[in-house]
Amino acid sequence: MVIQSNMSPEAIVDVWGETKEVFKKYNVPLTKQTLKTLVGSERLYSLLQELNSVIGSSTATCIEGG
Repeated sequence: MVIQSNMSPEAIVDVWGETKEVFKKYNVPLTKQTLKTLVGSERLYSLLQELNSVIGSSTATCIEGG
């Protein structure tokens, strides 16, 4: 995954504008706070999966450590 829980919605939308609709769907404000701070753990995994799907990234497209 490229988008991770330590990133902020504001920074994510700055790089991947198409993710804005996903944040609206999950009612996540576009702030500088990290996703793990803003979203409860039960929704965080789903949100990250959907965000990464929108930008075409998955665990299969990334390697451990960068």
